[in-house]
Amino acid sequence: MEIKKYFLDKIPVAFIFLVLSGLLSGILFQSCENDDDDVTSSHATPVVRYIRLTESEKSDSLVTHAFMGNTIAIIGENLGAVVEIWFNDQEAILNNSFITNTSIVVTIPNEIPEIVTNEIRLVTKGEVESTHPFGVDVPAPMVASMLCEYVEDGNNALIRGNFFLDDPNKPLQVFFPGNLEAEIKSVTINEIVVTVPEGAGVGPITVKSLYGSSRSSFYFRDDRNFILDWDNLTAAGGWRSGKIGNSNPDPIDGNYVRFQGDMPADASSKWDEDSFSFNLWNQANGRSDEPFYSGDLSKAVLKFECYVVEPWKSAALQMIFTPYSTTGTNSYLADTNVPRALWTPWTETGSYQTEGWTTVSIPLSNFKYTHEGQTSANSLTNDMLGGLTFFVWHGGLTGEDCTIHMCIDNIRVVPQ
Repeated sequence: MEIKKYFLDKIPVAFIFLVLSGLLSGILFQSCENDDDDVTSSHATPVVRYIRLTESEKSDSLVTHAFMGNTIAIIGENLGAVVEIWFNDQEAILNNSFITNTSIVVTIPNEIPEIVTNEIRLVTKGEVESTHPFGVDVPAPMVASMLCEYVEDGNNALIRGNFFLDDPNKPLQVFFPGNLEAEIKSVTINEIVVTVPEGAGVGPITVKSLYGSSRSSFYFRDDRNFILDWDNLTAAGGWRSGKIGNSNPDPIDGNYVRFQGDMPADASSKWDEDSFSFNLWNQANGRSDEPFYSGDLSKAVLKFECYVVEPWKSAALQMIFTPYSTTGTNSYLADTNVPRALWTPWTETGSYQTEGWTTVSIPLSNFKYTHEGQTSANSLTNDMLGGLTFFVWHGGLTGEDCTIHMCIDNIRVVPQ
């Protein structure tokens, strides 16, 4: 302590002042230099030398156009001060983490341009602009799903997807199986309402636009790999074969199974197999021991048509595959080692009801839960696909007291 005090006492005050003044001048000078650099760069014209895709296998490929939604790398000079990039009349979202003075990584906007310039326009924070030729490709229509895959001839059907563009010079077209063109009632970028043509068959739907043609991966009126249709394929032999109906509501085609009754907010407290379940045990039903599906389960879905007649506000629709050997027991319903899927669309808004029949699609990869909504220790395998039980119960959810009235038809497993 004495040595430190000695040296501090001996240092002239003028010298300390001189040192501090020099440090402060350096900081101020450096700050001014940075400001000058910013001004210079923001007023320098951005230059684009070339553009490439960001995928590693395509990184050496230069491009002059790309599809909406693609991510590209713009390579050039004076790019560090760019704050806006426009593709035609659509502004892209920029991330400063992907901007340097020589490169910008940006995703092409997914919005259809109204004014097509076939240029990229770059704007710096100093409001200096430059353009570079670049075309944005619009994809062919993408046909994702239908509200209901079973619609009678002459009735309206809703098709969902993207890039449904109705150009005056080349109107949008929709073709049903049998190459039958449908009458289009309305079009948005994501939805088409059409009248199903007379004589429509089974198979994919095709949508054509100015930008190309695409077929659906799903089948209209899909008749592949039915498990239950309640007409020819029933759950007879199970302890509960399901309560069958064909009116109120009107059917899609013939009979359907009906779940109906009161459900409390705490769905775990309600156990009513008679009103809310069926058990298909293939052995007891007289079917073969072949599994319902032998393909890749990660690329398959369980589908069915459903009509939710009254607002559904509690419980899960539990879907449980059981091995061929399972019969004469319901112990698997509450067995946490048995993976199942839980359909709970009411949780999104607190209530769920349909205006008619709708197609439900559950990926088989979603068969991974316990009856309480936890993750099961086991995964679904093909040899488990020898029986099927639906049961409205539990799910680890608390909703509101409600009356459930749900009808189901045409249960099938098909490729995704």
